[in-house]
Amino acid sequence: MGKLVEVSDAGHVRTIRLNRPEKKNALSQALAWGVVEAVDAAARDDNVWVVALTGSGDAFCAGLDLSGAEPYHPGTPMTAQLDDIGWVGNFLLAVRKRCDKPVIGGINGVAVGAGLGLAMATDVRLIAHSARLMAGYTRIGGSPDAGLTITLPQAMGYERAMRFMMENRTLTGQEAVDWGMAGEAVADADFETRLAEYAQQLCAWSPITLRLLKRGIVKSYESIDMEQQLRYEVSNIMRAFGSEDGKEARRAFLEKRPPVFQGR
Repeated sequence: MGKLVEVSDAGHVRTIRLNRPEKKNALSQALAWGVVEAVDAAARDDNVWVVALTGSGDAFCAGLDLSGAEPYHPGTPMTAQLDDIGWVGNFLLAVRKRCDKPVIGGINGVAVGAGLGLAMATDVRLIAHSARLMAGYTRIGGSPDAGLTITLPQAMGYERAMRFMMENRTLTGQEAVDWGMAGEAVADADFETRLAEYAQQLCAWSPITLRLLKRGIVKSYESIDMEQQLRYEVSNIMRAFGSEDGKEARRAFLEKRPPVFQGR
């Protein structure tokens, strides 16, 4: 198996590509942490002015791999033991807080659950016409994580964020633009070219200007404590997944049948 995360540079643009196409880039712990580490590395490299984040194959990221994957943490055993945010919280912290360079989301295909969280963590998004966005937490008996309780209301407003998640809606390319989840819908055949073109276009500006611009906008949204909110998300999803209804939802999902909930 090749690298789970592919990194390539073109001028001052670094492209980070989730590379697990046989699983529609579903997140193992190694892939998820690999994305975080790649974003952190781009943030430290002065030659990188703009970051593009996209997926390989026909998907952006299908969310958490529910079939199971090997445990992985990049930190020491003690650091891993004390980490109460994990990769799922670090998506937003890495992309918005630690990387002050513009991160463009290239949503080339399906983005679900934590994969949608990763997409929405990016600063601006281009989406392919055929791409599908879905939170999906109600379907698997979970609750939103990966920063979605922060980024979705920011992008679309409170009620639309509630409806999108409660109704388990799926939005495709232009619909996502209409709802405020992306800024531009692109024909599938033109998507890779347009993503590269847009990223290069931003490099016409001073990287100092871009970094300070992003710092200012991100800071303006930190009237809440971001890490506290992420811990709250993780606490909620652990409770949701630990419930009987959560277990039933995942059994039904894997068995391809309607779930039967008992409210416990």
